[in-house]
Amino acid sequence: MQKSELVEKLKSRSLDNILVDIYCDENKLDYQNARYIAASEKFEQLYGGGEIAVFSAPGRVEIIGNHTDHQHGKVIAAAVNADAIAVVKKTEDGFVKIVSGDNPEIAIDINALDISEEEEKSTSALIKGMLNGLKAMGYELGGFCAYITSDIPIGSAFASSAAFETLLGNIVSGLYNSMKITAQEIAQIGQYSENIYFGKPSGLMDQTACSVGGFVFIDFSNPAEPKIEKIESDLSDYSICITDTKNTSGDSGTEYSLIVSEMKSVAAELGKEFLNDVDRNEFEKNIAMLRTKCPDRAILRAMHFFAENERVVKALKALKNDDAASFVKTERESGKSSFMYLQNICSPTEYLKQDLSLALALSSDFLGPDEASRIHASGFSGVMEAFVKNENVDSYKARMEEAFPDCVVSVMKIRKFGGIQVI
Repeated sequence: MQKSELVEKLKSRSLDNILVDIYCDENKLDYQNARYIAASEKFEQLYGGGEIAVFSAPGRVEIIGNHTDHQHGKVIAAAVNADAIAVVKKTEDGFVKIVSGDNPEIAIDINALDISEEEEKSTSALIKGMLNGLKAMGYELGGFCAYITSDIPIGSAFASSAAFETLLGNIVSGLYNSMKITAQEIAQIGQYSENIYFGKPSGLMDQTACSVGGFVFIDFSNPAEPKIEKIESDLSDYSICITDTKNTSGDSGTEYSLIVSEMKSVAAELGKEFLNDVDRNEFEKNIAMLRTKCPDRAILRAMHFFAENERVVKALKALKNDDAASFVKTERESGKSSFMYLQNICSPTEYLKQDLSLALALSSDFLGPDEASRIHASGFSGVMEAFVKNENVDSYKARMEEAFPDCVVSVMKIRKFGGIQVI
């Protein structure tokens, strides 16, 4: 499609049905039409005319399974209706050229994809990693130029980097492989890109949720081949409110590592490497012995893992049955467990500063019995999520913004699509 044709369709609102299907909110159609038009015009300024295509990849939220994945447990995550979009066209020069937002152009030679230590932790590394991973799996590569814009909130654990990787995978799939690269393959290549090229030891949850879309259940019992199941469920009466209090507690990287090492220390005392391989009854019978070998906090964190793993299964059943009451009850229990046992809310070195603890307490007081709140993502980052009935969203958002004037409250819906070609 030519840019002029796309803009005409957007201005005439003939693509509204597609956009509302993707973004789940008729109230945002004006915004999305204007956003797509602006992206198309920016692309033309950068790269001229020609046949273009548009791709989209969503951010994600963790639904339940807090700190279970690194112990080979179970999680549920979901794609949301904030995304990165790319306006692209094929080129014949063998280069991938990308401008993202207001950043300078990045140009990658598709025949020069070696790892570079100097590029570690850079966008160039992510792009190279994705391209090399796709090539290694036998998929065709080719040149293209792209303008990317994103409305995924940065810093609120929406997995913007995983969305970027998913977007790249779908561009290559659409332009050169007839959209035959599977969502799971794109997720695995995204993890490879982050681990090997970018230099971040990430798991697979973020990439899977962004790539697959909807609610996604992941069982990491066999991490090399995790069990992935997309869940069709209707929670349209609810919105997910992510509140970023903008206050990180302590050194979040160190605190995260301590959760991992403490859980593994309990598993090691019971002859296993990961808690998922430990029999829960065996763990409970050996509490007294474990207290002589491990810190009490490590034991509490192991207790959280076993109970949280079971809660994921309950939440999965509730979603499949469209049982909102049971789902919300399970979410509330998860939130309490993270606070009491996992203890990833506040760093012990900054116990007088407890923004996230206060945010969770205020949410608990405000929300009704058919609503729930819990920590979002790894913890210590000042971010929480709440499952709020649609009619209560505005008042809930106002309450949080009153208590935390610098906070950002992002209101999201579950998006059924993962990475896709829109046009």
